[in-house]
Amino acid sequence: MTRRLPFLAAALLVLTALPAPPADAGTAEVKLVLPQRAKLDLQGRKTLAVAPFIVVSQEGADRVRGRNIDVQKEFARYLLKVLRRETSLKIIEPGPVDYPVYDLNQLTHQQDFWRALGDRTGADLILTGGLDFDIQDRSGYRTEEYTSPFNGRTYLRQVLVEQTGFQYDILLQVYDGKTGESLYQDNFKDFQNFEGENTDPLAGMFENLLSLEDRILNVFTQKDVEASRTLFTE
Repeated sequence: MTRRLPFLAAALLVLTALPAPPADAGTAEVKLVLPQRAKLDLQGRKTLAVAPFIVVSQEGADRVRGRNIDVQKEFARYLLKVLRRETSLKIIEPGPVDYPVYDLNQLTHQQDFWRALGDRTGADLILTGGLDFDIQDRSGYRTEEYTSPFNGRTYLRQVLVEQTGFQYDILLQVYDGKTGESLYQDNFKDFQNFEGENTDPLAGMFENLLSLEDRILNVFTQKDVEASRTLFTE
């Protein structure tokens, strides 16, 4: 569906119609806050059941401080909290769900299952999806300059830099609780890099989620998006 942004379209028309700025004109960067409507049509829909997300892959968590974090549990706790805080939807927890298949592509064709889950929970919408959380050891050597305290000469040397990378790939799927129809699907990915080999994986995970939060919430509620524009001054 094509989304119209009247304000932005009008602004672009005005900018197009403006004459070219003089050669000696200066510039100033301004920031605009533009409202972006929810990606889902929520008219008449007031309840959202958050079904357990399927952990597609979880790699490397046991290599960091010997910890093996529960990705599904931590994500569910985060998601329920922000949806209740930032949206007007009534959030329902359906409890354990026995999926007919665990292939996320095939789940989109299980309309009878989603309709039955909608009947059981009384939800207008059902949210689920897949989680892929990867912790990477990104330590390696880099070249840096070194000045000798003995002769004052500068040399190049290899220095070990310990880094840990956290990559989160979230697949969001939203189903109609009345018909079981698939309404929305999208991927949200983020990568964060931290200095140090023993970075807390929970800290990395929540940095990923914080970076993705506005995009996830924009599926269910209007969000303000900040954009930069350059203006020409005399």
